[in-house]
Amino acid sequence: MPRGGKREGAGRPVGTGKYGEKTKAVRLPISIADEILISLQQSPEKLEIVVNSIFKPDAQTKYRIPLYLSPIAAGFPAVTEDYVEGKIDLNRHLVKHPESTFLVRVTGESMRNAGIHPNDLLVVDRAIEPISGKVVIAVVDGELTVKRLRKHRDRLWLMPENPDYPPIEIGENMELHIWGVVTNVIHAL
Repeated sequence: MPRGGKREGAGRPVGTGKYGEKTKAVRLPISIADEILISLQQSPEKLEIVVNSIFKPDAQTKYRIPLYLSPIAAGFPAVTEDYVEGKIDLNRHLVKHPESTFLVRVTGESMRNAGIHPNDLLVVDRAIEPISGKVVIAVVDGELTVKRLRKHRDRLWLMPENPDYPPIEIGENMELHIWGVVTNVIHAL
């Protein structure tokens, strides 16, 4: 059985999608991705969009933050030491593959129980394989979302981490492209 390429009768019929015309998946330069996201968000019929902005990490930044030797107790207070173990560069801890890593800012509540909240920054790595169980940035029929990828019995799902949102089953007539795997969440308290 041949694989890849265009198959007769596959995909959504032309003109039946939300744009009313033929669509295709494309790679976007980071410099114009924000503008495209803004234009996509203007459509009210969208699949819940949770990606708000896309950023490329600045690997040239070399700002080291002090790292204290003593861990901080989350329960009872512990005796503190005024000893700094050294300084760390967060790029080294958050960005494993600089050329394939980007940041996205999210909106929406569908991943709340995974610790992803509105206005959080997600560190996304395109070099990591998007396997079942990973949180991914996905493009479903041209619309960006962040969900947990699940594969079960040859069926593919994008799972929310909030019971108020339904899972998205990826059907044969749907276009799916995984942009990358979420490796870290940065949010303010």
